[in-house]
Amino acid sequence: MMYLGLIALGLVLVVLIATDGSSRTGGLIEPDQLAGLAWGGTILALVAAGFWHQFRERMGENLRYLLIWALLGFACLAAYAYRDQFQAVGARVMGELRPGVAAVGPGGTVTITRRADGPFAVRADVNGQSQSFTFDTGASAVVLTAENAAALGIRPADSAFSTRVATANGVTYAAPIFLDSIRIGPITERRVAAMVSRPGALSDNLLGQSFLSRLPSYEVRGDRLILQAR
Repeated sequence: MMYLGLIALGLVLVVLIATDGSSRTGGLIEPDQLAGLAWGGTILALVAAGFWHQFRERMGENLRYLLIWALLGFACLAAYAYRDQFQAVGARVMGELRPGVAAVGPGGTVTITRRADGPFAVRADVNGQSQSFTFDTGASAVVLTAENAAALGIRPADSAFSTRVATANGVTYAAPIFLDSIRIGPITERRVAAMVSRPGALSDNLLGQSFLSRLPSYEVRGDRLILQAR
């Protein structure tokens, strides 16, 4: 390969001498352009010759390296092409390891895995603070226990507990409030109507219809609760 570069350089020199450097070669290329191309081509040929010499001396090892890089490149392409499927599998694994934690899937879906004892426990940020909720389609609103509400700095007066709230556990009285925000994974709803239950009336927060009805959709598939983001 090195000899080919030298031969090409020699031919260019012959052409330049024959044309006296005063006219275009073949009517297309200026003499200085041709000289530049010849010089660049010769350097490239010398570099390629050196690379080939090193490659040939360690042919087996270099071929293994090329194969490894080719496989890595193929793996990267495959991971990109099937990124949605890989993301869904990852979300499912995380849901199994940490029930109640939002696992984000393709299309903005959020998947919650059912707890071993039965109900869906959903971790959500309420006004920026983490709270645990029981998924309850029978609750007309999001309901906070008095203790959890106090942890958020919400303490209704006794006279405010005047609204009847229907839940899966029956009827209780609660104080109506508004929460600045509820966030579950990428899903964020603001200014959410909610209730604070009387002290001792509930043992868990309830994720009810005042939040669920704002979502495009939600459904239960076996042991998974799937919430759809907007």
